[in-house]
Amino acid sequence: MSAEPEVAPPHGPLAGFTVGITAARRADELATLLTRRGAAVLHAPALRIVPLADDSELLAATGELIDRAPDTVVATTAIGFRGWIEAADGWGMGDALLTTLKGVELLARGPKVKGAVRAAGLTERWSPSSESLAEVLERLLAEGVEGRRIAVQLHGEPLPGFVESLRAGGAEVVGVPVYRWLPPQDLAPLDRLLDATVAHGVDALTFTSAPAAASLLGRAEERGMLAELLTALRDDVPAVCVGPVTALPLQARGVPTLTPERFRLGPLVQLLCTELPSRARVLPLAGRQVEIRGQAVLVDGELKSVPPAGMALLRALARQPGWVVPRAELLRALPGSGSDEHAVETAMARLRTAVGEPRVIQTVVKRGYRLALDPAVDAKYADD
Repeated sequence: MSAEPEVAPPHGPLAGFTVGITAARRADELATLLTRRGAAVLHAPALRIVPLADDSELLAATGELIDRAPDTVVATTAIGFRGWIEAADGWGMGDALLTTLKGVELLARGPKVKGAVRAAGLTERWSPSSESLAEVLERLLAEGVEGRRIAVQLHGEPLPGFVESLRAGGAEVVGVPVYRWLPPQDLAPLDRLLDATVAHGVDALTFTSAPAAASLLGRAEERGMLAELLTALRDDVPAVCVGPVTALPLQARGVPTLTPERFRLGPLVQLLCTELPSRARVLPLAGRQVEIRGQAVLVDGELKSVPPAGMALLRALARQPGWVVPRAELLRALPGSGSDEHAVETAMARLRTAVGEPRVIQTVVKRGYRLALDPAVDAKYADD
């Protein structure tokens, strides 16, 4: 007799979790991937990209290379290389740039960049299969760069120490600043994301570029809340980065980071689908199985939305399951509640309504509240 097929839950693996997005480019794609899996999304671009057609620095660098061709050009990203060629074409310099690039040693970082190079009618001299800029740097230094003029197509921060190592080896390095980053013109969304992070209103922050991570940290420092942000990222809110280079500004501040094995948006989302549910607390309460997620709960598999104040109380109770938590302690867990213990009663009533099972939380007269652990589990916690 065959087993019955498993029935997929009516919600996605990220239901009940809120994920912050700091990306400026491809943010919509990332948000779609997350929402399809049930997550709520809080998007606040931590930077903005200077439009290529308006970028005077890129125009100047392109003209300099056409006037005085380099020995080597390092192409670091496919989108950046294509954008550079298109911008030059828009300035009436496209043919001259292609002619220059045909006469130099052209190195492409990985298969995607190689494809962009060939689509432009060019041929790369060499490309590492690993997509590693470190391998490109190793090859250049092994060949010797003394006296060579090397142009590096920059895209944010290609690799810390890359340019510096070439210059230390005696090379003249010309940076080609494709897609320069600047702070966002409207800082309000970024400030809201920072406030939500320190208040546990988001359950993870995603980063797809090192400049975005640096910009977020810089804005927190400007607002005098860097210490709070770092505490949240170290203790409660995982920082999920698309790749190891993206993670460096955070790691430099002592923030642990998570990175998928493949440095793409899809694997990043899959990592979140594994990581966030694993952090959820599952407790048998009043004969029901209650899973406490970031901003909601699952009661016997049914998703229940809970107001922020109620989630704050529930998290405080779950830290000591089965034990009485005094009203004064619960009051401290409520954001902006002041000294009125009536706020605890109000938030508790709304929490019970949201959960849909009042017996899950017991009132202990004149003492406080406790989670109604099932008897066998309650005894286990008492023994522990």
